[in-house]
Amino acid sequence: MLRLDASQPMPESLRGAIIALGNFDGFHRGHQAVAKEALDWARAEGRPAIIATFDPHPVRYFAPDAPPFRLTTLDQRQELFANAGADAMLVFAFDAALAATTAQDFVTELLARRLGAAGVVTGEDFTFGKGRGGNVAVLRDLGATCGLAARAVGAVAEQGEVVSSSRIRDALKVGDCGLATHLLTRPFAIRGQVQHGDKVGRTIGFPTANLALGNYLRPRYGIYAVTGLIETGPLRGTLLHGAANMGIRPTFDPPKELLEPHFFDFAGDLYGEEIEVSFHHFLRGEAKFDSLDDLIAQMERDCLQAKDLLSGIARK
Repeated sequence: MLRLDASQPMPESLRGAIIALGNFDGFHRGHQAVAKEALDWARAEGRPAIIATFDPHPVRYFAPDAPPFRLTTLDQRQELFANAGADAMLVFAFDAALAATTAQDFVTELLARRLGAAGVVTGEDFTFGKGRGGNVAVLRDLGATCGLAARAVGAVAEQGEVVSSSRIRDALKVGDCGLATHLLTRPFAIRGQVQHGDKVGRTIGFPTANLALGNYLRPRYGIYAVTGLIETGPLRGTLLHGAANMGIRPTFDPPKELLEPHFFDFAGDLYGEEIEVSFHHFLRGEAKFDSLDDLIAQMERDCLQAKDLLSGIARK
């Protein structure tokens, strides 16, 4: 699927598209409803369908020191948008120029003239433009002056509450993988390149594939039942079962924040490969052990529990 830069002219073949417009971090049930409306509209009129996103997130621009909070990378969003049926992903780089763009210019100059959109779909709470001067009503009114139709999709509720990225982040921060998975329609997943570590796990019989956390939200520190999908290399497409430590490894010095999955019955070399680790079940909080023997005994129990919880997920 094409990845388009919103600062550049739209390819002629994609002008006249219907654009689903939002940040879409996580691409949860609410986001999927907005995308579906755009895709259905585009198909009904024989137009291209595009899903747009902002990167970096506006919060990162206005509050650069905010703790990491991302649920998905651009690469993950591109795959999710492609799976939803979009023809392209459109990326708005949120920088000083975009932050200073008025609501009127965003609609008339950017969406209508440069990108040539025929229609835009947003959530009902979508705001845009300098000082958040634009909302759904402004989008409709300005769009009507330049041939740009606009639709809004209401919030999606699950278990009596609106589905939102903030709600998913809150669930992950307390280790509620079940709720996060339900709201996302898939497990939360961290993707990264396997890096060399201290190799302590290897010396005690539990080798790990260490991943830096980057800009991802930090789920609750602790032990998880996970799967790992190998994204690159000769084993690309292989799905592994495992148990992972998410945190700072308090038994070892110095503390080092990492995601450390140990994959069962796997002895391959993953260094330098990209893997995506999905969080299925929270097992326990991170703990400091008095001895390596105590740690090893607990890790054996964790692995047995994880194997049982993951038994219904087919390996590839």
